[in-house]
This record gives sequence, structure tokens and C-alpha cells, in this order.
Amino acid sequence: MDIDPQTRLELEAAAFRRLCKHLMEDRPEVQNIEMMNLAGFCRNCLSRWYQEAANDRGITMTKAEGREAFYGMPYDHWKAQNQTEASPEKQADFEVAFKENVLKQSE
Repeated sequence: MDIDPQTRLELEAAAFRRLCKHLMEDRPEVQNIEMMNLAGFCRNCLSRWYQEAANDRGITMTKAEGREAFYGMPYDHWKAQNQTEASPEKQADFEVAFKENVLKQSE
């Protein structure tokens, strides 16, 4: 299949928007900690990648601004509406997943 670069970019953007809709509207009950523990990334990772992409293009964006752009509201508001307290077991699993997937990437 031969897809020109602009069309590829548009398809990738459409797929990203659909992923965001799925995570934010269709399945907000899925906890970030569960995503990180199972998949090695979560909504916060997506918001950080968005921020990093902006910064790479010379657009100054803070962590909080990246999260608000991704979540469509301040992160604390979204978290209060959708996230629950994680069990000690999930928190321990998260520490491992975070080290393996986030800290390792930033080295």
C-alpha cells in the first residue's frame, strides 16, 4: 500500500484522536494505574508525549498545560471525577512499571 506522507500524517492523527476519545469518553473508568501496570503507559504518558512533541517544535508547554490539553480540563478535576484509590498491590506494581517504562525511557 502506497500512502503519501500527508495522508499518513492525517491517518495517524485520526487514530490518535480516536484513542483519546476511547480513553477519555468511552472508558474513563479504566484507571491510569491499571493501564500503566498492564501496558506500560497511561493517559498521563500520552499527555507527556503531547507536551514533549510541542516542546520539540518550539512550543513552550508545561506538564500541567500538556495534561490540560489532553484531558480537556485541569488534571486534578478529571482525576477527582474518574480515578479511585489504588490498592497497595496496584501501587507496588505501578512502582515497577514506572521504573521499567518511564524512568528507563528518560535515561
